[in-house]
Amino acid sequence: MQRSNVMLFVLMLGTLMGALDSTIVILAFPTITQSLNSNLVDTIWIILIYMLVVAVMTTPMGRIGDIYGRSRMFNAGFAIFTIGSLFCGFSPNVYMLILFRAVQALGGSLVQANSGAIVADIFPPNARGKAFGFISLGFTSGAMLGIILGGVITTFVGWQYIFFINVPIGMIAIFIGLRYLSDVNRVKTKIDLSGTILLAVALSLISFGAIDYATIGLDILNIALFIIGIALIPAFVFVERKVASPMVDFSAFSNSVLRNSILAAFFQNLGYLAVVFLLTMYLQGVRGLSPLYASLLLIPGYIMGSLFGPFMGRLSDKYGARILATAGIVVTAVAIIVYLGLRIDTPLYFVIIGSAIAGFGTSMFFPANNSAVMAYARSGSYGSISGLLRTVQNIGLLGSFVLTISVAAASIPREVAFEVFVGTKYLVGGVASEFIVGIDSALYVSLALLAIAAIMSLTRGKEVRLGQSTPIADPS
Repeated sequence: MQRSNVMLFVLMLGTLMGALDSTIVILAFPTITQSLNSNLVDTIWIILIYMLVVAVMTTPMGRIGDIYGRSRMFNAGFAIFTIGSLFCGFSPNVYMLILFRAVQALGGSLVQANSGAIVADIFPPNARGKAFGFISLGFTSGAMLGIILGGVITTFVGWQYIFFINVPIGMIAIFIGLRYLSDVNRVKTKIDLSGTILLAVALSLISFGAIDYATIGLDILNIALFIIGIALIPAFVFVERKVASPMVDFSAFSNSVLRNSILAAFFQNLGYLAVVFLLTMYLQGVRGLSPLYASLLLIPGYIMGSLFGPFMGRLSDKYGARILATAGIVVTAVAIIVYLGLRIDTPLYFVIIGSAIAGFGTSMFFPANNSAVMAYARSGSYGSISGLLRTVQNIGLLGSFVLTISVAAASIPREVAFEVFVGTKYLVGGVASEFIVGIDSALYVSLALLAIAAIMSLTRGKEVRLGQSTPIADPS
């Protein structure tokens, strides 16, 4: 087996572990709450703390990878994630579990931030789409495994083993990574401490304010946190333009392909991931399905993503990302239109059809778009650009969660919305009908967000992908 294929396999493992952990934890949620004698508001932070840490830390970890070695930081991320998983399984109470989930997220941010940069180091611009296609295969495979194993493990073994399962996978990945991954380029510069702190504080305030709003509703504290966090973003941009070695090189954003690809990724995640949350709440809250059964209905989407991701990646290498990624967003929007027809008694095969359509759309978008971002990143900033891409995607994920809970809380009480989200509450009668109206409103918002993503994608400009390390965009 070629060395590059072994390295790609390690990158796929990193994506697989993160995806597996995300779906498997949600399925085990009711069991964890009962086992640790916790309340739902505390237990929900098992999910939220991971979102928060990854959203805040991914960009700084990408820049650290540029400086100290992307492969080294990628392997360190695997080690931290594995250790965090081990201690999650041994957690005696929900607060310790939340703490070690934060440790997991720190490792996950290192893996996420540097995986795209390593692809850019290993593969030339005209072959990265294929590589990102296989990495997307790791995501869809991990999500499917999480659904299947989550139900089996929590039912027959114990919730602790949803974390212990990461340990052998992580050990294998660390062994292979240390043996085969090596750093090609490093940036001889200093860490931009002022920029790192400003960005971390800004994203922390924005994220915590949004999460606080989602969990308790609007109040003076979360409004203040959100406004201050937003106000710090221009300060961060100002500092980055003044320092000698910025964490994020904003001059790179003069390139329309890079800039619009990152913006398209943000709006696509913000628009579509809310749909996944809403669909889960519909299946569990309106249709009364268990978390496992509800998740199984979404598997066709993961299968479509697995089957077509590598193929779509190769197409993007040949034809560029603009048309393919934009078409993927449009196909995803078609799936939302299918979901708008869901009612209390709609046949469940409509969910399967919508899931398959959405999976096909995302298989077109993500490999192509990620490849376009890394093709137009400068070699000395692969880590920071890869980290920034992951950061905006994770902020989109966080925003999707906030959107979902906010819409649910507009039609049903907030505490009921959380119970619906984790699959412990079944709505009946008029309440279920009101909740469907709220879901429809959120789906229309998602369509609007996807329309913005499609505009960003379509106007990114044509690409030139030869074998060179620094391609030049055709501005037409």
